[in-house]
Amino acid sequence: MLRILADGRFHSGQQLGRDLGVSRTAIWKKLKSLEEIGLKIQAVSGKGYRLSRPLELLQHEQIFTQLNSNSQRLLNRLEILSETDSTNRYLMNRRESGVACFAEYQQAGRGRRGRSWHSPFAASICFSLTWHFGDTASSLSGLGLAVGVWIADALQAAGITGVGLKWPNDVLYNGRKLGGVLIEMKGETAGPCQTIIGIGLNVNLPETMAETIDQPWIDIRTITGQQPERNQIAGLLLHHLLTGLSCYQINGPTAVLERWNKLDCLAGRQVKLHFPSGVLTGTARGIDKTGALQLLCNDGLHSVHSGEVTLRSTTSAG
Repeated sequence: MLRILADGRFHSGQQLGRDLGVSRTAIWKKLKSLEEIGLKIQAVSGKGYRLSRPLELLQHEQIFTQLNSNSQRLLNRLEILSETDSTNRYLMNRRESGVACFAEYQQAGRGRRGRSWHSPFAASICFSLTWHFGDTASSLSGLGLAVGVWIADALQAAGITGVGLKWPNDVLYNGRKLGGVLIEMKGETAGPCQTIIGIGLNVNLPETMAETIDQPWIDIRTITGQQPERNQIAGLLLHHLLTGLSCYQINGPTAVLERWNKLDCLAGRQVKLHFPSGVLTGTARGIDKTGALQLLCNDGLHSVHSGEVTLRSTTSAG
């Protein structure tokens, strides 16, 4: 049904029934199920049914065109799901390294600190990748920051410039959130570590999303003014993530973290760091070689490994 309707044109109920080999009643039920996942169906007498906007569904072949021989070698398997609760959760018990999973729709997409990640059907790129490291989890503190750099590289390869990074895991454009990273780890305290790297990127969100997202956001269509090519962007993200992880495994985070500082949106700005025991206010001074945020406060320079950063308001009540 979705493959037929993805072109955004009208299709009669009779023709849909013939193409799918089901009754008109079954067609109506299927259309209702599409509305339940957030797709808007337009029904016009004498014309039939169509989606309110065309969709570019993800396809294996088109994603593979963005990989080279190296990234293809690093990829063990690529799965594309119509629907799942969370791509990270879907891969949680996979033992293989290099398994990628994309989903057109996530019922319970997650961000950091238990937040929801809103991803309407085929309007975002939501995917996760498994990767095994010989190092312990404590030695991978800079991995999330490195992933942000690789996302910026992928977007630049797609012709999208001006992307910045906000510590620790946000991808921004003009101060608005474009994407995010969620990394989960499993492993022994002093042994090898399995990571699941989840990435969410806003591509072509409906305007109604403004009612459900509690922070300023932006999508690629707004940035470029054109209909994004989801398969191209998905393939570039996968390519840069695979090749980046391979280099990170050999060379460590140092070179990547130096590049992160060049993309830092908060450098030199007054910020507030929120963490369980309180709030720290100071000037952001980039990150150190471990990925810790450097915050210059009245009592000196603090190295911070976790917390939530917001810009400090310059207005005062009165």
